[in-house]
Amino acid sequence: MIKMRKVGIADTTFSRTNMGKIAIDELKKGASILIERYTVPGVKDLPVACKKLIEEKKCDIVMALGMPGLQAIDKMCAHEASQGIIQAQLMTNRHIIEVFVHEDEAKDEKELAWLMEKRTREHAQNVIKLLFYQEKLQHEAGTGQRQGFADAGAIS
Repeated sequence: MIKMRKVGIADTTFSRTNMGKIAIDELKKGASILIERYTVPGVKDLPVACKKLIEEKKCDIVMALGMPGLQAIDKMCAHEASQGIIQAQLMTNRHIIEVFVHEDEAKDEKELAWLMEKRTREHAQNVIKLLFYQEKLQHEAGTGQRQGFADAGAIS
């Protein structure tokens, strides 16, 4: 019997677009998987949400979706959240794909909405590759892939 893979979606209410909905849509387009969603207030709540999705909901991999704000304190909170996400990965031996879009990455709200959707979808595709198509990631090694804006490209 083949085990159905389960993907966790940890997202926040602080985000200015529904990144969880976008991720779920892209995941469903690319694979037959189970999805478990856990929404929290902000990015610093994501590490425990991810850990709960892995340990309590038995997810094979998790996407941590968030949107840090413009202020210096928001950047510090994003850094702390990233540290917690890394720690949760090491504690659970599971990948947690961090998908943060900082509010100051775009020149206006239209570009910001575009970036949030594009980065979320591209990382959802990475989740599918990690779960089912590791050889595709190996093929992309060293090619300067970026999620959101244009790829940087290889230098050798």
